[in-house]
Amino acid sequence: MLRELGPLMTAIILAGRSGSAFAAELGTMKVREEIDALKTMGLDPVRFLIVTRVVAAVCMTPLLTIFADLVGLIGGAVVMLSLGFPLITYFHQIQYAVSYGSLVGGLVKSFAFGILVAGIGCQRGLQTKSGAASVGESTTSAVVSGIILIALTDGVFSVVYYYLGV
Repeated sequence: MLRELGPLMTAIILAGRSGSAFAAELGTMKVREEIDALKTMGLDPVRFLIVTRVVAAVCMTPLLTIFADLVGLIGGAVVMLSLGFPLITYFHQIQYAVSYGSLVGGLVKSFAFGILVAGIGCQRGLQTKSGAASVGESTTSAVVSGIILIALTDGVFSVVYYYLGV
């Protein structure tokens, strides 16, 4: 839960929610030529539009991952209680099976996933062509690309963690 499922669930939900929002917002700004207006005024659109979104995603993804981990552990406790196991047994098994390395490994993944979700969403938004239909295409592309990259990155992390013995 702490190293795999929590960060992965959080990243996929963020790709569907925030990645698509970033792409749609930036795509709409591009269609309306607001990004060109920023360039004309001498302002760097990357600094004002991209960096803020990436920083926000990088800060919030680990916090949301911790929340998902806690909800997952509470859900596991509810299931075990419904099956007739005492709560203290579940608590002792969690203490035995979970280490700080699992939590830290999951948080490292969540940082990377936050960068991926925000980066892909912003990139797809800036790649929007003219027209309202292209905003929808960019949004869909951001979600699909984000989820695929999250899955690939999770696989890379799994291999790295295996060789590091984490």
